[in-house]
Amino acid sequence: MDWPTEIAHRMRPDTLLELPASWVLLAIAAALVAALWPQAWYRLRVGITLVHELGHAAVGVAVGRRFTGFVLRGDMSGHAVTWGAPTGAGRVVSTWAGYPAPALLGALVSWLAVAGWAAPTLTALGLGLLLALFFARSVRTIAVTLTALAATGWLWWAANPVVQACALLGLGVVLVIGAWRHLATMRHGIRPQSDPGVLAQLTGVPAVLWLLSFALVCLGATWVVATEVYGLVRLG
Repeated sequence: MDWPTEIAHRMRPDTLLELPASWVLLAIAAALVAALWPQAWYRLRVGITLVHELGHAAVGVAVGRRFTGFVLRGDMSGHAVTWGAPTGAGRVVSTWAGYPAPALLGALVSWLAVAGWAAPTLTALGLGLLLALFFARSVRTIAVTLTALAATGWLWWAANPVVQACALLGLGVVLVIGAWRHLATMRHGIRPQSDPGVLAQLTGVPAVLWLLSFALVCLGATWVVATEVYGLVRLG
């Protein structure tokens, strides 16, 4: 096997790919079961936390902070550590990024999958998870990151383009619903150490307004994913 050629082949987009409506509906049904069935959600919700914490990390690095590690806990909570100025715009945007991250990633992967960019998207996700593995700071965190990396790697290497695209579309649905469910954990009150609580302390803007900003991002992401799914089903 010519490995460089084979790897390059698996990284190429297929913008002429057509997704059968039946496959799309199957992917959406599986995603709804994963995100709404309590037994499935209990096991998968840590994936939302993974994206949440890596959202903090990615934005933190983008604004000049130093990412040193992250942990995931069994109660759907987690913690990512970025070093930098304790106040200021960089701290604010990196703190804000966690809750919107799953919704934004969900909308992005769905849009790219429908556009025929499933293979490059899986490549980028795999490389991101591989890099994140070096910053995992607990056994559970390593296990979750490795599981996500293995699933992404299998889709990238072994699945055909239709399966790849439908899997990413389903992932997008799970991430968007998961973002809403993650946000709903605030319905019992906003703790001072939570992201909106910290943002309120940093900026003086009430925590409820930060929650509203998260909800607006989730709403926009929901619209993007719903539009993509509707278009595929209608054309099919």
